[in-house]
Amino acid sequence: MADAPKCAKCSKTTGEGGIALKRCAKCKSVLYCSRACQTADWKVHKKKCGLAAGTVEPVVLTTPEGTHNFNSGTPVVPKGLDSTLPKPFTHLHHKTWLHNRSEKDVFRLLIDSFRLMLDDDYKFENHTPENSLYSGSSPDSRIPFRSFLQQAQRKSGLLPPWWTAADGTTKLDECVAFGLTDEFSNLKCAVDKGGIIDYYGQSNMPMQLRILREQITGRGPMGQSGAAMITMHMAMESGQGPQYMSTLDLSNNV
Repeated sequence: MADAPKCAKCSKTTGEGGIALKRCAKCKSVLYCSRACQTADWKVHKKKCGLAAGTVEPVVLTTPEGTHNFNSGTPVVPKGLDSTLPKPFTHLHHKTWLHNRSEKDVFRLLIDSFRLMLDDDYKFENHTPENSLYSGSSPDSRIPFRSFLQQAQRKSGLLPPWWTAADGTTKLDECVAFGLTDEFSNLKCAVDKGGIIDYYGQSNMPMQLRILREQITGRGPMGQSGAAMITMHMAMESGQGPQYMSTLDLSNNV
């Protein structure tokens, strides 16, 4: 009888403890029971992974740095944004994620970080800010969004340098106005994780927006910290961790 498939790191088998083994997304030849096991095994597996993947058909995959073609390695500009940002989680770590972007992109990302925060807090904590769509007392969420932007302005260096002019005026009013007219990033409409992924075309964009929310408000969804995710993805961006984690997202769909 053939041996049962097992995790390449901890040797757990399918069904043991209710686990479901998943293949490395690049070479499709090695099984893991969790993201933690794949991360721990990467230093060993990466030496063989590229060779094993040599005959795999061309695949376009979303990675932490954008959407790439395995053959060309060429980054594709995320949908909905004017340009891409190399190593986004490294920028999040340094709190420069909103820097070196166009004005409209900064407005979009601030608005969508806020909109996702409203949806997260409503779904997971039954929290509905006054004067927002979720409270039913307003046709849009501009009032709590202004407070969100004011919090961001108090975080030194988080917003790009051009946000505040020499005379002390800021882009706050322009950002709010943009959020009342933009087709997608609109304060008159709710959005959830799935909507963010569909619009931007990046599976980890909700994570990036949630980390920005935490940096602005001091609190992540349900009080959870994004520090561990930043560390893991920074390692991936620097080539020190697994580069192909898309099939090993074992978290629930929130």
